[in-house]
Amino acid sequence: RIVLATGAIERPVPFANNDLPGIFSADAALAYLRRHGVLVGRQVVVATNNDSAYEPASALAAAGASVTVVDCRRDGGTQATTGVRALSGRTVAAARGHNPIQGVLLDDGTALAADCVLVSGGWTPTVHLFSQAKGKLAWSDQLAAFIPGESIDGIGVAGAVAGTVPLSETLASGAAALGPFGSSSLPVPRGTGAEATLGVVSLWPKPKAKGRVWIDYQSDVTAKDVELAARENFVSVEHLKRYTTLGMATDQGKTSNLNGLALLADVTGRAIPEVGTTTYRPPFTPVPFASLAGARRGSMHAPIRRLPLEADHRAARGVFQEYGGWLRPAYYGNGEAGAAIQEEARRARQSVALFDGSTLGKIEVIGPRAAEFVDFIYYNTMSTLKPGHCRYGFMLSENGVVFDDGVLVRLDEHRFIVSCSSSHVAAVYARLEEWRQDRFGRDAVYIHNATAQYAILTVSGPSARGLVEALDLGAALDDVSLPHMAVAAGRFAGDEVRMTRVSFTGDRSYEISIRADRAEALWARMQQEGRAFDAVLLGLESLMILRAEKGYIAIGKDTDGNVMPHDLGVAGPRSKRTGEFV
Repeated sequence: RIVLATGAIERPVPFANNDLPGIFSADAALAYLRRHGVLVGRQVVVATNNDSAYEPASALAAAGASVTVVDCRRDGGTQATTGVRALSGRTVAAARGHNPIQGVLLDDGTALAADCVLVSGGWTPTVHLFSQAKGKLAWSDQLAAFIPGESIDGIGVAGAVAGTVPLSETLASGAAALGPFGSSSLPVPRGTGAEATLGVVSLWPKPKAKGRVWIDYQSDVTAKDVELAARENFVSVEHLKRYTTLGMATDQGKTSNLNGLALLADVTGRAIPEVGTTTYRPPFTPVPFASLAGARRGSMHAPIRRLPLEADHRAARGVFQEYGGWLRPAYYGNGEAGAAIQEEARRARQSVALFDGSTLGKIEVIGPRAAEFVDFIYYNTMSTLKPGHCRYGFMLSENGVVFDDGVLVRLDEHRFIVSCSSSHVAAVYARLEEWRQDRFGRDAVYIHNATAQYAILTVSGPSARGLVEALDLGAALDDVSLPHMAVAAGRFAGDEVRMTRVSFTGDRSYEISIRADRAEALWARMQQEGRAFDAVLLGLESLMILRAEKGYIAIGKDTDGNVMPHDLGVAGPRSKRTGEFV
């Protein structure tokens, strides 16, 4: 059984010049304020037809903005507001200004000054998955939107997608949808505070409005385009879509289709349900063809990078796949892949596992201002890290999105090793070099990419310490001498090695770094000593299972181009940083 709790998307309000910079959805403005502490304007006009716009209006007013709500409903909203001016029975006819917006003109000719306009034209339930499951939609006059109609066997709907608005009803619908899973006896949580309703009334495009009324912002479809389609007798909704390209952009009409259908219904003298809807086609968001092809795409232009110990992994019956430009063992053995991967993960939890992590980035940062430099490039404060210790941290892009994560190792006062994701090594190195040249200079900081010079051989699991002790690397391994997130130096067959107590599996782990051309002998010794501990070779697929069990993120798998630190529950460093950082 599947429960769809896909929510709803706030609709724009159609008026002339509604594409000017400075026009936001009300929900977006609230997110900017509450999630990022950003006030989108000081003199704000809110155009709405429903009660949900009053919460953003009140929040912006409490943050210091002058807020005027223009509510098309004769009696206005039912929500209590403080510090908000409300104009009932009015609509915004046009936005004034160029770049940025300077104000709005109401339908009665009143001009209001504004540096920001918020729009809330109601909410469109996200019915895509329900429709794609052959579900029939029904028109809701209460929401002025389509909602799931007759139920489908095996599929339940809950929350805003089902058309429920008050919090208590939303929570109750979620509990009801979980009933078939045996959760009917669980208590239903209750909301706190006043119950919000929607009270939406229709606020559709005005065909006679002066100026361009934009319906589809991505495809540049205006109200006049829809009117022209009707005059040309493209009155079928599917014909309208192809004639105007309404809803054919990357968002597939998520914010535009209903306003377009309403306008077509108006100019053809029909009701919106009579006009119908276009076909909801998967996927919900654009997916690159490369993602669909997966690994079955042949060789690419970029050369494949190979592990120093590839021959050893092949001799151990490693099954190789490409990961982030590297050819690496996905799992070991000649059997069925799923069973082999599960067995590796099981034995790693019960005894000990050996893993080749040589692809991890190893970028050295050296110099008198190295500590200042790593503070600048990391989201976390790193200069307080003591020599001989490690710290996990994020790097962010210039717009605050998580760019990469990894462990920073401090070897001494002026020398650090930046460990980064295998697929991001080149990008991270280029980024560090750019900031070094822009802010610091070669005399202050020197950066060296040592990824290919060193192999990293990892021992992980309950018996990891015993196996590493059997290697006799000449370093104390007790928790006092080498605690978690600490570094120790040792030797193997006369060569220097570095042991780091970090873990990507959640169990006790030792990452042993050694020169790449000396790694083969150490790998063979690890396998030899590992027989006494029932050691298993760990492929990348089983490693992903182990890290997911412990809730550790993997950049590119658990993140995308929109994830920020607070989305991962790591908002603390932002409030503590005082100096500049990326």
